[in-house]
Amino acid sequence: MSSILDLEIFVRTADSGSISAAARALELTPAAASIALKRLETRLGIRLFARSTRSMRLTEEGRRYLESVRLALTTLAEGEQALKQQTEGLSGVLQLAAPSDFGRNVLLPWLDDFKREHPHIQLQLLLNDRHADLFRETVDVALRFGVPSDSTLVALPILPEHRRVACASPAYLERHGTPQNPAELSEHSALLYLRNGRPYNTWRFHRDDETVEVEVHGDYLSDDGEVARRWALAGHGIAYKAWLDVAEDVRAGRLVTLFDDWHGESVPFNLLCPHRAQVSERVKVLQAFLRERCEALRR
Repeated sequence: MSSILDLEIFVRTADSGSISAAARALELTPAAASIALKRLETRLGIRLFARSTRSMRLTEEGRRYLESVRLALTTLAEGEQALKQQTEGLSGVLQLAAPSDFGRNVLLPWLDDFKREHPHIQLQLLLNDRHADLFRETVDVALRFGVPSDSTLVALPILPEHRRVACASPAYLERHGTPQNPAELSEHSALLYLRNGRPYNTWRFHRDDETVEVEVHGDYLSDDGEVARRWALAGHGIAYKAWLDVAEDVRAGRLVTLFDDWHGESVPFNLLCPHRAQVSERVKVLQAFLRERCEALRR
């Protein structure tokens, strides 16, 4: 078995085309690096480099061997890092984007608990209902409701199915009456927010094999989902919100869900990454943490 140092010298020499450069990078003498390469070639029984007085280049056997050595050294480094994280705890920066309402009212207290469990992680949180461009912005992962519009993104499921609910405050229902079915929503004040730059005023409901789409209207419109929730709490109308956003309000009696025999629009809730390579141990631990918390709130 070749030593790790011999393999590292081989890779450095192949990348730089120079034994001296490889030796400097590894803080060795050129003579020691040269001996290591010869030792490796002797053990393998092949020539890894074709040498001349002025240059050296990989042989065909050397090129094939280089691919295997790179993979082996990468795997070894990843294993050491994983072991270090397990023994010392997770560390590093975790940049996360999240919807404003879920982020402020649900995620923030959860992240306090997450930080207590992993004190060496540095959290950077971006709250905005505008979807962050994961390829251009300084964001590692983003929490999003719905099917990703970009199929190249890596979707890590938090809840594979998550429903929206129509809800209002007890005060509003006392003043204006409680609608008994989705069709009656057209007679009430809907609290609207922008979705992809347009008012989200078509609300969908399902019951068994029946689907109903209701065009709603109202005097309140915002580009922030949290504002629609606050308007609902203030008694200004009926909101159509993700269950996770209003679960605690419903349980506390601040909001009431309507016609529960009908199910609102169902969408997945995912943690999105731009590349599989960015699914770090920090991201995997966050995914498991959020999945557990969200499952506890599921209806």
